Amino acid sequence: MTTLPDLNNASRDDFVAALANVFEHSPWVAEQVSMQRPYAGITQLFMAMKAAVERAPAELRLALIKAHPDLADKTQRAAGLTSESNAEQNSVGLDRLSDAEYDAFQRVNSAYRAKFGFPYIVCVRRHTKDSILRDFARRLPNDAAAEMKNSVEEICRIAALRLDQTVTADDRLAVHGRLSTHVLDTHSGKPAAGITVELIELAELGASRTVTRTSTNADGRTDRPLIGGRPVPAGQYELLFEVGDYFAKRGVPLSSPPFLDKIPLRFSVSEPEGHLHVPLLVTPWSYATYRGS
Repeated sequence: MTTLPDLNNASRDDFVAALANVFEHSPWVAEQVSMQRPYAGITQLFMAMKAAVERAPAELRLALIKAHPDLADKTQRAAGLTSESNAEQNSVGLDRLSDAEYDAFQRVNSAYRAKFGFPYIVCVRRHTKDSILRDFARRLPNDAAAEMKNSVEEICRIAALRLDQTVTADDRLAVHGRLSTHVLDTHSGKPAAGITVELIELAELGASRTVTRTSTNADGRTDRPLIGGRPVPAGQYELLFEVGDYFAKRGVPLSSPPFLDKIPLRFSVSEPEGHLHVPLLVTPWSYATYRGS
């Protein structure tokens, strides 16, 4: 990473080189904003880059859209994606699709390109595989003008996350969300320490995957957010709480097998930059939850 003061003081060539792929294969964006230095913050820098894209001629914006790869395209992967695109697609699991998922992505990629003549673009770090496919279906009925606009908006979301990973500054871009939990033992009236918690990302066409596995601390919380420092991908999840072992270790009388052993809570994420808190209030015989923030 580089600092904003270093960018402000860099030569024009070094400035452009550092930010060349914030917008995919489009160093002209960095070139245009290099002359507006110094920037007081990363937000000001990003807004200048976004404005450069929005005021660009239509043919240049179209070229920017076409510079992006199709999602989950094995041929393009073999030919070589930018490191940024490769990392982004890998982050959502597009490099390890099931056959059914791969076929679904190929169908929607082909349908989208056939209708609009340019690739479908979405900020994949804000999505799960299932939510990307739902977004495909939602956008496909649009006309070309609407999809040009949607594509530029998604490109700017991608760019904001890339810039956040490239430049450090005193201010921060609003690109991160947070998912957290805590467990309250309402049988004893105390926070539940030492409960194993597993966060699972659910998938309709492929295998669900474990995002993280951790345990609660003395406050009944996890030491770190279940997801933090990045967007919380839109999609469906399950939190699995291993409460049977917790109560057994504390000598609470239980049936055999215990009435409640592992408690699954299923929920959805729709605001990737928001804070979603999913707590558990539990006894050996009952539990409750709610949407917190």
